[in-house]
Amino acid sequence: MYYSRKRLEDIPQEATAIWSCIQEDCNGWIRDNFAFAEVPTCHQCQSPMKRSMSELPVLVNKREDQKFLKKGIQIEKE
Repeated sequence: MYYSRKRLEDIPQEATAIWSCIQEDCNGWIRDNFAFAEVPTCHQCQSPMKRSMSELPVLVNKREDQKFLKKGIQIEKE
């Protein structure tokens, strides 16, 4: 039975910039390159967030400019 198991590959990790919630009872966080605002607020409790570093699996975000995207839908007047 032991020989039929597949070996699991190690997932590469790197130091990643993140935003984490400053509230002690909240565990909200987001990767900096996935945040929509320059200084985001926590999506769970709407508290301010602080920037820090963490060792996380490598993820590639192809939308580098998402912090500059306009939020919402623009409605044109007739």
